[in-house]
Amino acid sequence: MTTVPGRGEPCVEAGAERRTRLVSLLVGGANNAFGTKRLCQVCAEVTAMGGAGIMLMADDAPQRSLCTTNEMSDLIEQLQYALHEGPCVDAYRQDGPVIEPDLVGPGTFRWLAFSPAAIEAGVRAVFGFPLKVGAVRLGALNLCRDRPGPLDDDQHADALVMADIAAEAALVLQASAARGKLAPKNVVAGKFRSDAATRLGTRELIGGDQLAYGARKGGEGQARTRLSTSSGGPERA
Repeated sequence: MTTVPGRGEPCVEAGAERRTRLVSLLVGGANNAFGTKRLCQVCAEVTAMGGAGIMLMADDAPQRSLCTTNEMSDLIEQLQYALHEGPCVDAYRQDGPVIEPDLVGPGTFRWLAFSPAAIEAGVRAVFGFPLKVGAVRLGALNLCRDRPGPLDDDQHADALVMADIAAEAALVLQASAARGKLAPKNVVAGKFRSDAATRLGTRELIGGDQLAYGARKGGEGQARTRLSTSSGGPERA
């Protein structure tokens, strides 16, 4: 058994098995490829959330939405872009999961502008998980739903792995973008080798012909720079 970081509760499913299962859900039967929309959909499905989104961030500020699943998740991201506060902003800045299972009756009231607006829109629980590859932070995974309640241990563990996969996809995408530009929308986020079940331990994610491992060694700084130097306000995918 493995332990969910920061929770201390054992999870039955081992890390490699969990990653294999989630990648299988992502790639389905579509030539081992998955788009950014599918990435967000699986994030919502495996955590039983009403919505999910992936925010790219740099210099402590939101830069772009990689994907959202519906109006609820889109609104949650838009609020964080406009207000510069919320679960994803905190997850990115604090470099760790941010859990708010009850926006209406929180243990600690922390978002003076975000929470009332989210509650008015019908959102009752929000969760943020940082996207990072190595020491490089790229953004955060946003999860939300219209009822209060915590994530159980498996949902929390799945969210951590999905944030990891999303970070790799975002890294590959952004490393291929021109300096000062964000990766184009409506792109295929990545493709795993056909022997993914045995290769996932090395996390060899392919974006076009480029291995994420190669991007890690030479592209992390480039991707980070391209995010932080992109012009204008937050861009929608």
